Amino acid sequence: MRDLILGQVLSYTADPFAAGPDAARLTEGLVVEGGKIIAVGPADALHRSYPEATVTDYGTDLISAGFIDAHAHYPQTAMIASWGKRLIDWLNTYTFPEEMRFSNQTYAEDVANRYFDLTVSNGTTSVCSYCTIHSESVDAFFGAAAARNQRVWAGKTCMDRNAPDGLQDTAQSAYDDSARLLSKWHGQGRASYVITPRFSPTSTEDQLAALGSLWADNPDCLMQTHLSEQTDEIAWVRDLFPSARDYLDTYERHGLLGRGGLYGHAIHLEPREKSRLAEVDASLIHCPTSNTFIGSGLFDMGGLKAAGHRIGLATDTGGGSSFSMLRTMAAAYEVAQLRGRSLHPSELWWLATAGSAQALHADHLIGNIAHGMEADLVVINLASTPAIAQATTRASTIWEAIFPTIMMGDDRAIRDVWIAGKRRV
Repeated sequence: MRDLILGQVLSYTADPFAAGPDAARLTEGLVVEGGKIIAVGPADALHRSYPEATVTDYGTDLISAGFIDAHAHYPQTAMIASWGKRLIDWLNTYTFPEEMRFSNQTYAEDVANRYFDLTVSNGTTSVCSYCTIHSESVDAFFGAAAARNQRVWAGKTCMDRNAPDGLQDTAQSAYDDSARLLSKWHGQGRASYVITPRFSPTSTEDQLAALGSLWADNPDCLMQTHLSEQTDEIAWVRDLFPSARDYLDTYERHGLLGRGGLYGHAIHLEPREKSRLAEVDASLIHCPTSNTFIGSGLFDMGGLKAAGHRIGLATDTGGGSSFSMLRTMAAAYEVAQLRGRSLHPSELWWLATAGSAQALHADHLIGNIAHGMEADLVVINLASTPAIAQATTRASTIWEAIFPTIMMGDDRAIRDVWIAGKRRV
């Protein structure tokens, strides 16, 4: 069965940070078959080439690759927007008590299903998430994603110190559990396993080394962790690892630095850290709503992109205060403004789609609308509220029409979602 989908179809030919806004292009339609995009082009040409296709016409709505959330904590779904102070206090007050509950399979499955319902309703079709130390949390996440046929990444979060007893494993059990879960889920359908030490303060050197060894044994997997989120966190790392050159070195010396590494936040980086991250082609994941909500600092998007870093965009649920990648784009714009860099709407949209796909090393599969790509799509109503509609009517370019939705849009702007070529909303 073929589907011809019509509207304002947005795609990218290059990274707009390097090539400018003209890296994006608009056309009138695409054809989907077997979960993949088989043609993109003018409506008349597609009608002639695929006369038998079922037509869905979205008129002037925007059709884009689905949003990709490159760093989330699905177990924090129920505690999103909890009042807190700083990162460490927030973890102890909210995060750890909530994560204790994920030893219960039923609870984990309930939250996983609610999480995917919430994210899909906001146009997010793929996500990379931390689970908890419990295998049940990993099974629940991948099981819920498989039922929806979503492309996802996740892993068991490993911690063997500075956490409640009920949330600690050991160096050996972290390796063994992760290896077993990796074998069970990695490459099954659209699932990918991610080796997941939470961050250096909650892992001993033995555990970091064990997970570095696991990554070396499975180089086709990604590895995710946190880096330089807050200044007091960095001071804590310095106390815990007095011989380390810097925060990044606590990972590097244990085999946890490399291409395929996803380093969440990366706000307060030292010059050596920036140089090494770029040298190995690691990915930095920007979490703007989290960084402002917890008071972490201002990510240097302009400087880091100019230096050639891979950068993805993420909600960091539930440190982040929204499930919406629209809201996340708006926050990224605001943070960059405070750093003296005005991000163009084409750059913001790229970060939430192709940029995050690139950060996850999946830009050959998702994140763009092009022949052969997987058909994960979001359809955006560019006049979803009266405030947005009155701004859109004044627009003289597509980016002037899109920007009000970036800044003021929410789930009301999501008209439809397609996952692997099938309508989901």
